[in-house]
Amino acid sequence: MYRALFSLLLTRLDPERAHHLAMAVIRACGVRPLAPLLRAATRPDASLAVEALGMRFASPFGVAAGFDKDAVGAAGLGALGFGHVEVGTVTAVPQPGNPRPRLFRLVADRAVVNRMGFNNRGAEAAAHRLARLRRRRGRPVLGANIGKSRVTDVADATADYVHSAALLAPVADYLAVNVSSPNTPGLRTLQAVETLAPLLSAVKDAAGTTPLLVKIAPDLDDDEIAGIATLAVRVGLAGLIATNTTISREGLVSSPQAVAAAGEGGLSGAPLRERSLEVLRRVRAVVPDEFCVISVGGVDTADDVRERLRAGATLVQGYTAFLYRGPLWARQVNRGLRRTAASVDG
Repeated sequence: MYRALFSLLLTRLDPERAHHLAMAVIRACGVRPLAPLLRAATRPDASLAVEALGMRFASPFGVAAGFDKDAVGAAGLGALGFGHVEVGTVTAVPQPGNPRPRLFRLVADRAVVNRMGFNNRGAEAAAHRLARLRRRRGRPVLGANIGKSRVTDVADATADYVHSAALLAPVADYLAVNVSSPNTPGLRTLQAVETLAPLLSAVKDAAGTTPLLVKIAPDLDDDEIAGIATLAVRVGLAGLIATNTTISREGLVSSPQAVAAAGEGGLSGAPLRERSLEVLRRVRAVVPDEFCVISVGGVDTADDVRERLRAGATLVQGYTAFLYRGPLWARQVNRGLRRTAASVDG
């Protein structure tokens, strides 16, 4: 049914407008009387629970940052079966993001190109919403992804991140430092180890006891990946998220005209699958077993999630495939994971 809806209706809508319509439905899923009914139908099997970052995740599968930028749909996403929701990216200063259009589908590749530019209502507003969400029964684990405000110079980025961390750490279950989006000028330069080290140390101090992770780009080379992973352990972070979107356009099957029309921005979805998996393996090779590694990029099916877990991921996130799979995606993944576990047990 969803496939027909996507083909006949959603593909005719501007992608960002379609996303806002979907979020309205998702928000409704998070309130009574619908939320308890949905949770009863989508609740992950108890065997899928994961202990990570000092807390219990009902499923290893969650929603990556970028889907719920302002923490308005997290309760509904939890009711749909996701074990955690990483809201944001949130910035210290509210900002509208880049000019529209800024979100594009590459349907032939099951991919999306975005140059949203961290559009959000700011860290203070997100903190108020997360505080209310934390009191909700049956909520998912709530992460908050923080980025640099566009009006802040790269040289002043640390203070900007610290401001957001101080507001969000008391109300989020974990924080993630985003230095890897391609859509904020100069942001990826912060991934250089000599720049990243003092930034992460300062944000960790501001986060206090709230677990802190860092999110990296798939476009780093092997030495850079190993360097950041080693740094994250040395600074005392709780984990690392691999990976963000890519600026590469290699291997796409969409027409050159469609790719050109989408323009610049981060590519997510199926084309990122192999690179994201490779980065996961390189990170896991240099960090301790107890270090949390969240894998994201090109995740679509239960088999994809299982492959990431076997490659060393502690948790797995998805985003783009929601567009192509629809609202029952998390339930499909969780049931697929349970069927595999049951066959192994048997």
